Amino acid sequence: MSNLPICPSCDSEYTYEYQGFTVCSMCAHEWSQELQEDASDEPVIKDANGNPLEDGDSVTVIKDLRVKGSSTDIKRGTRVKNIKLIYDASDGHDIDCKIDGFGAMKLKSEFVKKI
Repeated sequence: MSNLPICPSCDSEYTYEYQGFTVCSMCAHEWSQELQEDASDEPVIKDANGNPLEDGDSVTVIKDLRVKGSSTDIKRGTRVKNIKLIYDASDGHDIDCKIDGFGAMKLKSEFVKKI
Protein backbone atom coordinates (compact mmCIF):
# COMPACT_ATOMS: atom_id res chain seq x y z
CA MET A 1 0.00 0.00 0.00
CA SER A 2 1.49 3.32 -1.05
CA ASN A 3 1.21 6.48 0.95
CA LEU A 4 0.30 8.61 -2.08
CA PRO A 5 -2.82 10.76 -1.73
CA ILE A 6 -6.12 9.82 -3.32
CA CYS A 7 -7.25 11.71 -6.41
CA PRO A 8 -9.07 14.96 -5.52
CA SER A 9 -11.07 14.72 -8.74
CA CYS A 10 -12.50 11.18 -8.65
CA ASP A 11 -11.41 9.87 -5.19
CA SER A 12 -9.49 6.99 -6.75
CA GLU A 13 -6.68 5.46 -4.73
CA TYR A 14 -4.77 4.43 -7.88
CA THR A 15 -2.30 7.32 -8.14
CA TYR A 16 1.38 7.49 -9.07
CA GLU A 17 4.17 10.05 -9.25
CA TYR A 18 5.44 11.31 -12.61
CA GLN A 19 7.88 14.21 -13.17
CA GLY A 20 7.07 15.97 -9.90
CA PHE A 21 3.32 15.54 -10.21
CA THR A 22 0.89 13.04 -8.76
CA VAL A 23 -1.27 11.49 -11.49
CA CYS A 24 -4.53 9.55 -11.22
CA SER A 25 -4.56 6.44 -13.38
CA MET A 26 -8.37 6.38 -13.48
CA CYS A 27 -9.23 9.94 -14.65
CA ALA A 28 -5.75 11.25 -15.69
CA HIS A 29 -6.00 14.21 -13.29
CA GLU A 30 -2.57 15.67 -12.45
CA TRP A 31 -1.69 17.82 -9.45
CA SER A 32 1.34 19.00 -7.58
CA GLN A 33 1.95 17.84 -4.02
CA GLU A 34 2.66 21.46 -3.05
CA LEU A 35 -0.76 22.55 -4.33
CA GLN A 36 -2.43 19.66 -2.54
CA GLU A 37 -0.79 20.60 0.77
CA ASP A 38 -1.77 24.28 0.39
CA ALA A 39 -5.42 23.42 -0.26
CA SER A 40 -7.64 23.94 2.74
CA ASP A 41 -9.59 21.11 4.30
CA GLU A 42 -12.83 23.03 3.79
CA PRO A 43 -15.57 20.74 2.48
CA VAL A 44 -16.65 21.20 -1.14
CA ILE A 45 -20.23 20.85 -2.32
CA LYS A 46 -20.55 19.97 -6.00
CA ASP A 47 -23.45 20.11 -8.42
CA ALA A 48 -24.72 17.21 -10.56
CA ASN A 49 -21.91 17.77 -13.09
CA GLY A 50 -19.15 17.90 -10.47
CA ASN A 51 -18.65 21.68 -10.53
CA PRO A 52 -17.93 23.17 -7.10
CA LEU A 53 -20.68 25.42 -5.75
CA GLU A 54 -20.20 28.59 -3.71
CA ASP A 55 -22.49 30.86 -1.71
CA GLY A 56 -24.27 33.31 -4.02
CA ASP A 57 -24.14 31.12 -7.12
CA SER A 58 -27.10 30.67 -9.45
CA VAL A 59 -28.20 27.14 -10.32
CA THR A 60 -30.78 25.39 -12.49
CA VAL A 61 -32.91 22.45 -11.36
CA ILE A 62 -32.21 19.42 -13.59
CA LYS A 63 -35.18 17.25 -12.57
CA ASP A 64 -38.84 17.83 -11.68
CA LEU A 65 -38.94 17.91 -7.89
CA ARG A 66 -42.01 17.14 -5.82
CA VAL A 67 -42.65 19.57 -2.99
CA LYS A 68 -44.03 18.02 0.16
CA GLY A 69 -47.36 19.62 1.10
CA SER A 70 -47.83 21.37 -2.24
CA SER A 71 -49.88 20.44 -5.27
CA THR A 72 -47.29 21.83 -7.71
CA ASP A 73 -43.79 20.62 -8.50
CA ILE A 74 -40.56 22.51 -9.09
CA LYS A 75 -40.11 22.07 -12.83
CA ARG A 76 -36.88 21.13 -14.57
CA GLY A 77 -35.07 24.26 -15.76
CA THR A 78 -36.20 26.45 -12.85
CA ARG A 79 -33.48 28.98 -12.06
CA VAL A 80 -32.51 29.56 -8.45
CA LYS A 81 -30.44 32.65 -7.63
CA ASN A 82 -28.24 33.47 -4.67
CA ILE A 83 -27.97 30.06 -3.02
CA LYS A 84 -26.49 29.49 0.43
CA LEU A 85 -24.58 26.27 1.12
CA ILE A 86 -25.13 24.20 4.26
CA TYR A 87 -22.01 22.15 4.98
CA ASP A 88 -23.29 20.15 7.94
CA ALA A 89 -26.66 19.07 6.51
CA SER A 90 -27.52 15.69 7.99
CA ASP A 91 -30.40 14.97 5.60
CA GLY A 92 -28.50 15.75 2.37
CA HIS A 93 -30.33 19.01 1.65
CA ASP A 94 -27.19 21.12 1.39
CA ILE A 95 -28.55 24.19 -0.46
CA ASP A 96 -30.72 26.83 1.18
CA CYS A 97 -32.52 29.14 -1.26
CA LYS A 98 -35.66 31.02 -2.22
CA ILE A 99 -37.61 29.85 -5.25
CA ASP A 100 -40.12 32.17 -6.92
CA GLY A 101 -43.62 30.87 -6.29
CA PHE A 102 -42.49 28.48 -3.52
CA GLY A 103 -40.57 30.62 -1.02
CA ALA A 104 -37.76 29.36 1.23
CA MET A 105 -36.62 25.89 0.25
CA LYS A 106 -33.79 23.43 0.80
CA LEU A 107 -32.45 21.43 -2.15
CA LYS A 108 -29.98 18.63 -2.66
CA SER A 109 -26.95 19.59 -4.74
CA GLU A 110 -27.27 16.43 -6.82
CA PHE A 111 -30.43 17.85 -8.48
CA VAL A 112 -28.97 21.18 -9.62
CA LYS A 113 -26.34 22.40 -12.05
CA LYS A 114 -24.37 25.62 -11.87
CA ILE A 115 -25.27 28.32 -14.39
